[in-house]
Amino acid sequence: MIITYFGKEFFKIQQGEMVLAFNPVSKASKTGIVAHFGTDIALVTTNHPDYNGIEQLSHGEREPFIVTGPGDYEVKEIFIKGVLSDALIGGKKYINTIYLFSVDDINIAFLGALADVEFSKESREAINSPDILFIPVGGKGMLDAKSSAKLASSLEPKLIIPMDYDDASLKAFLKELGEEKAEVVDKLTLKRKDLDNKEGEVIVLKAI
Repeated sequence: MIITYFGKEFFKIQQGEMVLAFNPVSKASKTGIVAHFGTDIALVTTNHPDYNGIEQLSHGEREPFIVTGPGDYEVKEIFIKGVLSDALIGGKKYINTIYLFSVDDINIAFLGALADVEFSKESREAINSPDILFIPVGGKGMLDAKSSAKLASSLEPKLIIPMDYDDASLKAFLKELGEEKAEVVDKLTLKRKDLDNKEGEVIVLKAI
């Protein structure tokens, strides 16, 4: 599995020929983030220009299967569960979907633009100690560094990947978790066995 980060919450996960993308930044976004490639599965947590740029994920004959909300999905033998939560962007409320799925026997929880650490017992049970947790840490309506660190610890993932951060919020998040010396990488290549001895370790992906 290879994980690449483009900024905000825009990630690509590649496993063999299979490509998944999360929260692509749209052309209407003011972030200036641009990346365009073909994917098999596109997951959008929040219907906002910073996260809903589905038009960026088609290439040639490759058109993604698009998932944009809560529910249970099966695509190319990948089971995806979308769990309802809340986002708050620019003072406006949005629906946010937490996505839970497994690729190559690695269980992943992608929290999206989550605004509140309080979510339903059912949601928390569904997340249940993921191998990899993608979590926003930048505040501005989403979880801030302190809330993110507390939530990340309580969910007991093996590996934590912060997203939607700037330098200050990332530094604060790493300090809260005692991970100031967290590894910083351009892209992350992982196999299941690489996670066996990890417990709450943070890896920072640089946006390319």
